[in-house]
Amino acid sequence: MDTSARLLRLLSLLQTPRDWTGTELAERLGVSGRTVRTDVERLRGLGYPVLATRGATGGYRLGAGAALPPLLLDDEEAVAVTVGLRTATSGAIAGIEEASLRALAKLEQVLPSRLRRRVNTLQTYTVPVPRDDAGPRVDPSILTTLTAVCRDRERLRFDYHDHAGAATVRTAEPYRLVNWGRRWYLLAWDVERDDWRTFRVDRIRPRTPTGPRFTPRDLPDDDVAAYVSRRVSAAAWRYRARVTVHAPADVVADRISPAVGTVERVDERTCVLHTGADTVETLGVYLGLLGEDFDVTGPPELLTHLRRLAGRYARATG
Repeated sequence: MDTSARLLRLLSLLQTPRDWTGTELAERLGVSGRTVRTDVERLRGLGYPVLATRGATGGYRLGAGAALPPLLLDDEEAVAVTVGLRTATSGAIAGIEEASLRALAKLEQVLPSRLRRRVNTLQTYTVPVPRDDAGPRVDPSILTTLTAVCRDRERLRFDYHDHAGAATVRTAEPYRLVNWGRRWYLLAWDVERDDWRTFRVDRIRPRTPTGPRFTPRDLPDDDVAAYVSRRVSAAAWRYRARVTVHAPADVVADRISPAVGTVERVDERTCVLHTGADTVETLGVYLGLLGEDFDVTGPPELLTHLRRLAGRYARATG
């Protein structure tokens, strides 16, 4: 292995999230410990912040530098990053599309032809769901603000607009950001309401400066994503329905996502689905996914829609 190839291999090893002893690096590279030390100094001379610690648990690792050094990606990593950047160009975070396109153009310029072919094949034979331009868009600066106060455990005051458009000023202890579908949610302890709350990030406008630090509480659930999805599905949708399903609760729960609603067991062969949506058409889709007989008594708009669907399907089958 020549010097240039060895330096690239060494840099690739140092970019993994662990410390490497000089002996481990020498074995991986097939060189002496002295050569490893020389190569480390060469990397430092090129601007890479290679950190070294002494002792039994010491070793080498790549630190965070003032400038972004070239990244060494293996084939799978390069494909994953490229696909991720292409996805980001039509994501739900406002303002990053142009930056994603610039980064994507730079990456694709240096991709080997074999990887470019794989990426282009993925692009050609996959069909993305069209972006809903009317859907909620999140300012990336708000995301970074929220993650920072979660990290630093600082209280946050913010203006908030609920689903009905009512404006309030909230004070909360922020804990986690959760990406659910095309929406971002903040899980926080509402100080004034003395309870856990889930806030839509696209409706949050943080106030600065942030408040004092707080002592962290135990999270309401070990699975934060599942907790938020349950809370979101229980939100005050425009239309809500209580549906009696003639099937076991575990069967129904397996067929729908937590976003659709919650399932309550009645007996071994019956359960109740509590669900909601902003349109009765969406509720009709949810009920169609059950694959079981069900009874529903309201709301009236949903009943009208289901009767219309029943007539349409009857006509379709002659």
